[in-house]
Amino acid sequence: MPIFAANLTMMFNEWSFLDRFDAAADAGFRAVEFQFPYDHAPDAVAARLERNGLTLALFNMPPGDWAAGERGLAALPDRFDEFRTAVDAALRYAEATGCHRLHMMSGLADAADPAAQASYRRAVAHAASALAGQGIDLLLEPINGRDMPGYFLNCFAAAERLITALALPNLKLQFDLYHRQILHGDVTMALRRLLPVTGHIQIASIPSRYEPAGEELNYPFLFAELERLGYQGFVGCEYRPRAGTLDGLSWFAPYRTKEQRQPTPS
Repeated sequence: MPIFAANLTMMFNEWSFLDRFDAAADAGFRAVEFQFPYDHAPDAVAARLERNGLTLALFNMPPGDWAAGERGLAALPDRFDEFRTAVDAALRYAEATGCHRLHMMSGLADAADPAAQASYRRAVAHAASALAGQGIDLLLEPINGRDMPGYFLNCFAAAERLITALALPNLKLQFDLYHRQILHGDVTMALRRLLPVTGHIQIASIPSRYEPAGEELNYPFLFAELERLGYQGFVGCEYRPRAGTLDGLSWFAPYRTKEQRQPTPS
């Protein structure tokens, strides 16, 4: 069975960020992921992982000015120097935390613009090379335009073509089942075909992005399919709890690996 990683950006928001590590471990998770750790020192994040026996499955490279609406730098031709700095910053956190997967957001740009295409390809090649020396995979995630209008990488086929064309051993697909269903559907067949180039999987209900239970997708079937396919990686729980985080974990009960005490928000 895949190892589920609690997404600490979207889950356990009843706690402050660093305390979410403790809460996730107490709830039974063996791994965590999050979007951006950069408001906290690398050593502080590493300490919370270590004391809870957690593996950091994934986090994102700096995306530019998130508060101003930026969603990555890779496809922006005039931001390459800033992009290189962002790669270096992410590597410092990866080294401190022992993380072996980094997601690179593409940015907001026209997917048909040749300049954006060239910038993105250049950024992917640079980042993959920089990460390879540290044994880290670079992940590319197609994101749907309903959640993120104008996002450059909004197509699974485009991501697959680039990964295949570059043929870099540490360049892989981040297969978010929520985004896949909204963008293209046909989730199970896509998993079967794309699993060889997939480095990380994420889940949420569709269309509400709640716990992976109910709504459009049959998640128990999909979890069993991942096991049948021999997937050994992490499954990131990138969903917004419908109510409290702990109240919504009934879906996770069959997959817990140890007895848990119920954490209390601080």
